[in-house]
Amino acid sequence: MDALRYVADNGSKWRALPSDFPPWKTVHGFFTRWSKAGVFEKIRDRLRDRIRVKAGRSPQPSAAVIDSQSVKAAETVGKPSRGYDGGKKIDGRKRHIATDTQGLLLVVLVTAANLQDRSAARLLLAALHAAHRNISWVWADGGYTSAALIDWAKTTLHMTLDIAKKIAGQTRFIILPRRWVVERTFSWITQARRNVRDYERLPQHSAAFINISMITIMTRRLTRH
Repeated sequence: MDALRYVADNGSKWRALPSDFPPWKTVHGFFTRWSKAGVFEKIRDRLRDRIRVKAGRSPQPSAAVIDSQSVKAAETVGKPSRGYDGGKKIDGRKRHIATDTQGLLLVVLVTAANLQDRSAARLLLAALHAAHRNISWVWADGGYTSAALIDWAKTTLHMTLDIAKKIAGQTRFIILPRRWVVERTFSWITQARRNVRDYERLPQHSAAFINISMITIMTRRLTRH
């Protein structure tokens, strides 16, 4: 686990792992198997529950915030899982995440960058509902504005999708309620150099490194005096 956190935080190649760690093939083998078995999600969820309890909250959140982030993809990312985001002018992948109101990661989904937020939202919200049945209220930005999506979330998932729109006449940057929480989480995630650009051949491996970076953040928070 320390070796995986090293790769995520420093953005090093697998073959460049320091000799203090096990052989890179061993570390990569554990990474592959643990990604497939959902180990990183289980560790992430346990740590998040502890932080919420420590803050005097219920382990299970009742509200969430969703957003997406497009990132450039390296040459190792094949055409089937990459695309071009015309709005951001980025050729790569898109990260869709859901966080609690503290910015702690709940669900992560990695797709090609050309997938619209409204289309990916159905997959993201369905995964969020399956993992956290107590969540009934979700905040999102204007990119998720869709009457069909809002109705689908309400009738199918029993979730209220609340669109936090920009202030009328806004011409400069203003911190908007709720939206800043998930944007800060993206900032946390990209402090890990492996997440600045997408290098992974498989989208689920990209999601695994996002989870690993969040695990590092939460373990430091829990052990900080």
